[in-house]
Amino acid sequence: MSFTVRARVSARQFAFQHRSMLGALDQSLSLLTAGMSDVRIVDADGRVHSPCALQAVLFGARVRETPRPVAQAA
Repeated sequence: MSFTVRARVSARQFAFQHRSMLGALDQSLSLLTAGMSDVRIVDADGRVHSPCALQAVLFGARVRETPRPVAQAA
């Protein structure tokens, strides 16, 4: 399968090709960390994903549990 990572900095646009979803995710997160904007991952079917959405697809959404108050004995 083919994935294209697209990003922008100022007026310049970049596109990088990857064969794996994990490789595309890794680079997209690196580009975000480097300060690039409009970072998107386009799959072979033309679907566009944000790095966060693709990470949720790969690793599942993490559910944060809210601590429950402990009942105090009277």
